[in-house]
Amino acid sequence: MPEEPSITGDTAAAIADSVRALIAQGELRPGEVLPSVRGLAARQGVNRNTIAAAYAALSAAGVVETRRRGGTVVRGIVPVPSEGASAPKNTVNLADGNPDPALLPPLPDLQGYETVLYGAPGIDESLNHWARRHMLPDTGDSGTLVLTHGAVDAVERLLSAHLTRGDAVAVEDPCFLSSIGTFRLNGYRALPVPMDEHGMSTEGLRAALEAGARAVVCTPRAHNPTGASLTGQRARELRALLAEHPHVLVIEDDHFSALARTPYRRITPPESTRWALVRSVSKFLGPDLRLGLTVCDADTAARLQARLAAATWVSHLLQHLVARVLTDPATPERLEHAAQVYSRRRRMLTDALDAHGVPWLAGPDGLNVWLPLAEDAEAAVVEELAEHGWAVRPGSLFTLTQRPAIRVTTATLAPEHTEAFAVRLSATLASIN
Repeated sequence: MPEEPSITGDTAAAIADSVRALIAQGELRPGEVLPSVRGLAARQGVNRNTIAAAYAALSAAGVVETRRRGGTVVRGIVPVPSEGASAPKNTVNLADGNPDPALLPPLPDLQGYETVLYGAPGIDESLNHWARRHMLPDTGDSGTLVLTHGAVDAVERLLSAHLTRGDAVAVEDPCFLSSIGTFRLNGYRALPVPMDEHGMSTEGLRAALEAGARAVVCTPRAHNPTGASLTGQRARELRALLAEHPHVLVIEDDHFSALARTPYRRITPPESTRWALVRSVSKFLGPDLRLGLTVCDADTAARLQARLAAATWVSHLLQHLVARVLTDPATPERLEHAAQVYSRRRRMLTDALDAHGVPWLAGPDGLNVWLPLAEDAEAAVVEELAEHGWAVRPGSLFTLTQRPAIRVTTATLAPEHTEAFAVRLSATLASIN
């Protein structure tokens, strides 16, 4: 019988640190099973809850994973899922999370661009003017603009500016794929906050704050993957709750801003000392234009700018292209047309699902529809749909609590496919249930 690893410590933090050290020293390798909670508690002479807390912290940091019957296992380097799922030939791709290329505004030529050298201002003047005019009204005309390489980059930099490894972050469950990767790779403890059609739940956030969350990441509208948007009432509840925790970092990722059919409702209260509103251009100008516009409090802006100093700036060539598109007089009409098409495609699918009795989370906006499934049904549903020519994304990839579901991207869903997909999904659910 193999010798158990020499884990030491009598607190959750000390035990977690001991496991990390054993992994770093090569005494614990990927795939090895840690002692059971009951067994290690007896050996260390501590309460089982202490061991459970240590294992939970290690799991949240991506160091181990808990398998139902396989125990708690040391993780290797695990690929982080991202958007852009490929699909087999002869299938309709409803899994990739991409916008419709046909609805993206055309990129301009580089007329008027001049090479920028070291020492130049970090933000293109035209882009700065556009961002301040379109974002500051949503933050009470306060805050400092900082550019990052997209929303994912912004969220990661914001968290690292204020948090250290092991700190807890409250986040929607399910949540954006890249958020899970950000937490795992940086060693933050993700505290899941349940979602409903009105957005992040108030009681869930309350529980996360009471559990020590030092930051909150919230999508105020067109939530990916559910499509949920905050109602006025829910936003007021969350603001009131966060007012009781003024030093918690509040990050609002408004990724769908230019295409949203629902209004932006802020959850950051006036009392917050650390906050940021992040808006990227990837959904409405294209994923390759990796530019994030962040308005935040002065201290956070200074921290971000210090971390960006080594890179000096976000490419002025990229800024120039984005500014040219955003200030093009034809762009607002193009974006409004795209928003109407996306809304129509999504509504056609949800109407078809309703007609066939297929339940979905009633989020009103965005490019995706979220369909909760019965326990243990997810893999079978995804597989059977693929066999009949439909690619969807497993919902468990987006959840911190492994709740079964599928996410369906409607951005390019053709009208002639909508009814066929609803019929097939209904039949699949009936055969599996």
